[in-house]
Parts: sequence; C-alpha cells; structure tokens
Amino acid sequence: MKALIVYESMYGNTRAVAEAVAEGLSPAYETEVKPVTETTADDVGRADLLVVGAPTHVHGLPRPATRKSAAETAASDDALALEPTAQQTGLREWFEHLDRGAGKRAAAFDTRLSAPPLFTGRASVSIAKHLRKSAFEAVGEPTSFLVDKQNHLLDGELERAQAWGRQLVA
Repeated sequence: MKALIVYESMYGNTRAVAEAVAEGLSPAYETEVKPVTETTADDVGRADLLVVGAPTHVHGLPRPATRKSAAETAASDDALALEPTAQQTGLREWFEHLDRGAGKRAAAFDTRLSAPPLFTGRASVSIAKHLRKSAFEAVGEPTSFLVDKQNHLLDGELERAQAWGRQLVA
C-alpha cells in the first residue's frame, strides 16, 4: 500500500512533521513525502492514503498575503530560513484542483503556535473540510503539532508526529 504525505511549509516545521509522520506510517505503507508544489494528480491517484499538512496562518490555511508576511519575517530573523517553495502555490490553491478521492482514506495535520486553538485557529480543520468535500474518507481527527513564539517545533513534537503516523495505520 502507498501513502502520500503532501505539505506546505514556510520555515521547515511542517516538512519535518510530514517526514516524521511518514516514519510512523512506514512499517505498513510505502511512503512518499512531497511539497504541494511538486504533487501531481497522478501522485494522489496512486496513493491509498493521503496525509495533508500545512502551517496555520491567521486561523487557517496560508494565503498569498500570509506567505509574503512569512517571507518578510524570515528576512528579518537570522534564526529562520524560508523553505524554497514557501512563496509558491499552496494547499489553498491546490485544493481547488484536487480530484475527487472516491472514498480514499485521508488525514489532516497542521503546525501552529502553542496557544489555545480559539486564539490560533487550526489549518488542519480547513484541510479536513477540503478533503471531505473531495470525497475522501477521514482517518482520525485533524491534529496539530505545536511551535513556540520563535517558530521552532516544541520538544517532543516530532516523536508525537511519528506516533500519530502509527495511529493512522491502526
């Protein structure tokens, strides 16, 4: 069986979580991790399980304006490195062209600031909604992985992402 993990990432956190989820899935699935900018309809069509993740920006999925803001933040902070694909097409645009899943299994995750979801929002909820609209069958609940105010993953989040990947197999 094949699992495809598609992600949008600004500073590398969502990519790192996607890779950890793939490790958790790997005993049961042949996994492929791809940025949304490199993911084709054929990639999705070959997958038995689709896992989709993005950073949370302004309570939801990134938009062109929030991607620009992320780039400006990275330019003024030497501790942050912008991902090469960060300002290209994101998940919000990709979902507009996503083929129907016809009952294929899918899961959603996000990265977000470590604060109550009421204040941060959760991109994973938007992702799950888009997947349902495209007739994918949800596997598990949308899940968040947390970053600190300096945009670094909290300790233990990659291990939690790997464990979440294992749970998706069960």
